[in-house]
Amino acid sequence: MRVGSRIVLAVFIGLVTGAAALYPSSSSVVDLTPSNFDRLVIDSDEVWVVEFFAPWCGHCQKLVPDYTKAANALKGVVKVGAVNADEHNSLAGKYGIKGFPTIKIFGADKKKPEDFNGARSVNGIVEAALQAARAKVEARIGKSGGSSGGGSKSGDSKDVVELTDSNFDKVVLASDDMWLVEFYAPWCGHCKNLAPHWAKAASELKGKVKLGALDATAHQSKAMEYDVKGYPTIKFFPAGAKDRSSAEEYNGGRTSSDIVSWALDKFAASVPPPELKEIISEAVLKEACEQHPLCVVVILPHILDCQSECRNKYLETLQKLGDKYKQKVWGWVWAEATAQPEVEEMLEMGGFGYPALAVMNAKKMKYSILRGSFSYDGINEFLRDLSFGRGSTAPVKGASLPKVRLIEPWDGKDGELPPEEDIDLSDVDLDDDISKDEL
Repeated sequence: MRVGSRIVLAVFIGLVTGAAALYPSSSSVVDLTPSNFDRLVIDSDEVWVVEFFAPWCGHCQKLVPDYTKAANALKGVVKVGAVNADEHNSLAGKYGIKGFPTIKIFGADKKKPEDFNGARSVNGIVEAALQAARAKVEARIGKSGGSSGGGSKSGDSKDVVELTDSNFDKVVLASDDMWLVEFYAPWCGHCKNLAPHWAKAASELKGKVKLGALDATAHQSKAMEYDVKGYPTIKFFPAGAKDRSSAEEYNGGRTSSDIVSWALDKFAASVPPPELKEIISEAVLKEACEQHPLCVVVILPHILDCQSECRNKYLETLQKLGDKYKQKVWGWVWAEATAQPEVEEMLEMGGFGYPALAVMNAKKMKYSILRGSFSYDGINEFLRDLSFGRGSTAPVKGASLPKVRLIEPWDGKDGELPPEEDIDLSDVDLDDDISKDEL
């Protein structure tokens, strides 16, 4: 064999070998095989996060940095391992692995691991692992379903509604709210694991989507009506659902973040965009700012400086952004420059020129003002940062909402200057009062 061929072969072998071992022996990710899997994972008291991968899989290769960081972060708390499913296909087959990478969490019930359906990022993996560890601890002390062995009963969280055969139709079907309903069995391990996630999601979704739980072993009539065959079974009921045909199968993940994300998508799809209201009275400002978590306050240029075409473009941009952030359930209001001076003074908007935009939290009496471009992209970036808890805030001037002037709403027309006054000079005699020298 020529030297060049040997070099190429050596490089090829090196690449293959490197690909087969995505995680080196020095990594915090434990190499799991059929010979050590039961001993390390199944027979241990520890929670395990296990990735089933194929060395040739591009997604698996991309996951390596995040998965390794997650393993380092979880060291001493939750074990993290990986199975080369291409090499150990018998082990992959045992757990029904059909795609790569597949991540499973071996928590309280090692014989029935949970599928990980969260974000394939450091934070997503760590969050799911910690939730599994917490669920296992709570199951041991009786919080996850209590000593009575129940699932997500209302006793687990004040925000989870306990449903029965007798109250189901009245509470869920006759409601104007959206509902996610869990059908559980008290003895079901998966139901116990789900309980803390269900309770947390119920609290986070309060005011948007309601969460309920029905013990399907005690209330078999409703379980049979909705064809419940396994536990937990989760069904979605849209607002105004009238009968069983309205129910939809929930197909999201089983962590609180998965449940919240899935429910918010449903909520956002059904919620109309917020109405962008002109501040013409005190009631408009109060409704927008006191009955919503945040209110977006916009001051547009005076109609003489920005006629109807110009103003409507601004309003159109704001309406698009209102639609984009409608799931936040913010209030949206606007006023013409100088029409509501107390509002401008409260949010210190006068010094930035027009148009200007601020977002206020009326409960905390704090606000944040847009200092970037008043454009779709500029406002979107500003609102996105606020929605993630980023950005600077300042206390509102004053302890309550400002005085609002009662004005007529904009009629949608261009502005017009007031007509000039005609001055009659016919009675003025300049000859008698002005000397020639003065002229």
